[in-house]
Amino acid sequence: MTKKPNIVICMADQMRYDTRKSKGFALDTMPYLDSLCTQGIEFDRAYTPNPTCMPARVSMFTGRVPSAHRVRTNHNAKDALYTLDMLDVLKKQGYKTALCGKNHSHLSLSNFDFSKVNGHLGTEDGHEISEKEKEVDDFLKTLNFCDCDHPSPHSVKEQLPYRNVSDFFTFFDQCRKENKPSFAWVSFAEPHNPYQVPEPYFNKFSPESLPEITTTMQDNEGKSASYAFMDWAWDKVYKSERKERILRDRSNYYGMLSLLDDQIKRLVEGIKERGELDNTIIFILSDHGEFIGEYGLIRKGCNVAQVLAHIPFTVIGCNVRKKGIDRKNFISIIDIFPTICDMIGVPVPFGVQGKSFLPILTGEDYPEKDFSIAYSESGFGGLFWDKDKDSLDPVSEGATNDYNAFDCLNTWTQCGETRMIVKDKYKYVADMMGNSWLYDIEKDPYETENLAEKKEYIPVVCDMARELACEMMRKADTIPSCSARYRTKLHPKRYFFDNSFCVKQDPGVKYYPVECPKRREN
Repeated sequence: MTKKPNIVICMADQMRYDTRKSKGFALDTMPYLDSLCTQGIEFDRAYTPNPTCMPARVSMFTGRVPSAHRVRTNHNAKDALYTLDMLDVLKKQGYKTALCGKNHSHLSLSNFDFSKVNGHLGTEDGHEISEKEKEVDDFLKTLNFCDCDHPSPHSVKEQLPYRNVSDFFTFFDQCRKENKPSFAWVSFAEPHNPYQVPEPYFNKFSPESLPEITTTMQDNEGKSASYAFMDWAWDKVYKSERKERILRDRSNYYGMLSLLDDQIKRLVEGIKERGELDNTIIFILSDHGEFIGEYGLIRKGCNVAQVLAHIPFTVIGCNVRKKGIDRKNFISIIDIFPTICDMIGVPVPFGVQGKSFLPILTGEDYPEKDFSIAYSESGFGGLFWDKDKDSLDPVSEGATNDYNAFDCLNTWTQCGETRMIVKDKYKYVADMMGNSWLYDIEKDPYETENLAEKKEYIPVVCDMARELACEMMRKADTIPSCSARYRTKLHPKRYFFDNSFCVKQDPGVKYYPVECPKRREN
């Protein structure tokens, strides 16, 4: 057993919060993940800072929202701005670090001590794989990031999630042998499209047996223009087969969840079998969600929709109390980094905007108001694009190639600026043009009725708009710091509402960073 706890971040890509039986879904897609709340804490109110892959992942490693770290799209890795990130801190504390699976962050492979990397189309870093594994990778490349109407080739052992967990144990066992504390990012590329899955998961939830989707394309009315654009785009890509193909997408997606559930079980139980669970903390989450049929859409792209922004999030292991489901506290992906700093007893780096939820994990006191809202953002600035007025089309933009495939993250869905908060049972969304939406997500979790224009909800709208403005100011970037005499007052756990906190005069304490903000070389 090492003195410092081992850390595992087990992240899925595009995994919905609510497509599990414990959340009221009709199908039992992930029974093991459902059961894990009895071994730790499942946060029922967890959110991503941005429902897009790279912005969310950079946020996790820097503890900063995308408007601060500046990676606001999937194409801005080199722009990441921060002082120290999670790997910097852990390496200084003697941790060996690993990436097993998908990267898609600002980090390069050389930043990790161990890496076996794949994307959605198979191995990306040239590491050695078997002939059957290569055949799986070659198969993935034939799907145009869309779907498949037959089982993926070969057995579960040749699939990417199984390989990711096997690579993790290679790394984990080596660290145990060297008596080194370990950090591993086990990053599944699934259940992100291409929607495909092998036996015995293919048709485990057959298309004809799926529960009905409660929303329709008509529920897009009154929403942002990105919904209408996505509706138009999927008609272009799927044509007359759209209804049938979305059913197959859903079937494969739920099968992929079941495959991941078994691999999460294999990972957790393997750590237990090695006698290391009490010395390891495991975060299990997704970077963002997925439409998978809601509003007649699939994938993502429509700013901060609830099914995209709300994420699954479970924590088990070292010093985590067995609380079950926490339905009270809002937490974010940006909170993971300061929580890890708090856990291993090191200062939170300057510029980190997340806050430590370690006291919630361990049952200690904490300022509840700091966990009373969720915040998320979307957009890379400028005006909203209009496909009917502006002289740019998805082929010219690069979002598709003759509509055989389609990238849902594109000029039309990512432009402009959108912000949201959730407080109590209400969600409030606003964009830079003054458009706003208010939803009662307890009664209306799929956001079909905008309450913002109803007179009786004016007090709620006013309160939520004020809360959003306050949270955006709290997320104002402290970087760059003043290099002269001014001191930035920061709570060590990055709280704002701890009334007992005060700064005692100490000439040795630095309130601004010695080193300048940096960008990693990729």
